[in-house]
Amino acid sequence: MRIYLDYNATTPLLPEVIETITRLLPTDFGNASSVHAYGQRARALVDQARAAVAALVDADPADIVFTGGGTEADNLALRGAAEAIWPTGRREIITTPIEHEAVLQTAKALARGGWTITSLPMDASGVVDPATLSSAISERTALVSVMHANNEVGTIQPIADLAAIARAHGAWFHTDAVQSAGKIPVSVKALNVDLLAIAGHKFGGPKGVGALWIRRGRRLIATMTGGRQERNRRAGTENVPALAGFGTAATLARTTLETHARSVGTCRDQLEREILRTVADTAVNGDRARRVPNTTNISFDGIEAESLLIALDLEGVAVSTGSACSSGTLEASHVLRAMGLSNARARNSIRFSLGPTTTMAEIDFVAGVLPRLVARLRQLGRPAMAAR
Repeated sequence: MRIYLDYNATTPLLPEVIETITRLLPTDFGNASSVHAYGQRARALVDQARAAVAALVDADPADIVFTGGGTEADNLALRGAAEAIWPTGRREIITTPIEHEAVLQTAKALARGGWTITSLPMDASGVVDPATLSSAISERTALVSVMHANNEVGTIQPIADLAAIARAHGAWFHTDAVQSAGKIPVSVKALNVDLLAIAGHKFGGPKGVGALWIRRGRRLIATMTGGRQERNRRAGTENVPALAGFGTAATLARTTLETHARSVGTCRDQLEREILRTVADTAVNGDRARRVPNTTNISFDGIEAESLLIALDLEGVAVSTGSACSSGTLEASHVLRAMGLSNARARNSIRFSLGPTTTMAEIDFVAGVLPRLVARLRQLGRPAMAAR
């Protein structure tokens, strides 16, 4: 048995998406910028995909810019906005320490170019308090970037409240909605943001395609230059079959969102309850109310999460940790550390992220094997702890 509980990393392609892509690959190879029939057919497919993606986030299709994924969408938002706003004299970008690396690393790069980066404080809930933004923002602030849902703990931020504060101070607001689009309702109108990024492979679409919604009237400086694709906002020949698959995934996500959120949430809650009931010294990280329905991040005291990940993989279960290996050194999750968790707890935490195909039988299996695996790993770890 193989059980996949790492949907926040990527999702399996939906059968309908596979059908769309494979149907188009041999026949619809035209360049969407060409004026002949092949090109016009490709252009129509891109336009259909744009309309479908726009509908997922309650937007106008004309305001959607296709990108090569969520990372590029975040880069275009931050870099494009920074270059556009620079002449105004505003020199500050405000963000949080729990953002995806696509935002954090881009912010660091902008800092090297003369921008001041302010990071809002976090607490153990993993939710930004709007009061902290009110205290930090000033007339020097050009852009605020806060993710909609966190990829590690699933917490949902009060984006509409935060965006209102930014707007009152004349600053732009960007949100990375990669982990929320397709899981919970996402409306650019309700959130009242200026820039919103999504990625197709987080809700059953193909990898390598994403989108940035740009509020009409906000003029970004293009970071990908060349041709005039995407209304001069992102150069490069469009990957028509992948974009069509993206559109198919967006349509399916929109029409099944409520049903899937309910079923996935039921499975997540059952898994969480059973782990906390049957495995001693465990705790859920982050706010348990304000989060996407498919995600739980649980710490297992007395073990290294990497060891539990490997043990689960040997049982056929795929999960992920909040840790990353960099140059051979295990680093604690920057998200959990920013929330005030100790290094030890940040290193012993596992993320379980479920999807629409997750079954209660799979949940029962995972909950059933975990007590044995955790007990064994804790027993193995005791000699090492005693030797210290």
